[in-house]
Amino acid sequence: MASSTLAFPSGRGTARVRSRTPGRSIWRRLLDAIVVARQHHAEREVRRYLEGTGGKFTDTVEREIEERMWPRSGDRIL
Repeated sequence: MASSTLAFPSGRGTARVRSRTPGRSIWRRLLDAIVVARQHHAEREVRRYLEGTGGKFTDTVEREIEERMWPRSGDRIL
């Protein structure tokens, strides 16, 4: 089972994936490790962006972060 403790935006959060959990396949543990790594990467990018904008989390900053993380394709309807 994956467990995480986050302390956002200070950067002192930790997330751990247990190395040996009975009944879980190696593929499940691999997927959990990938999810944790991607979450850490996203948190680092948001933290870096917030530091560059003065640290205030406004609606505009939230929208800009969302556009950076999930860019929209010009040919999509939604």
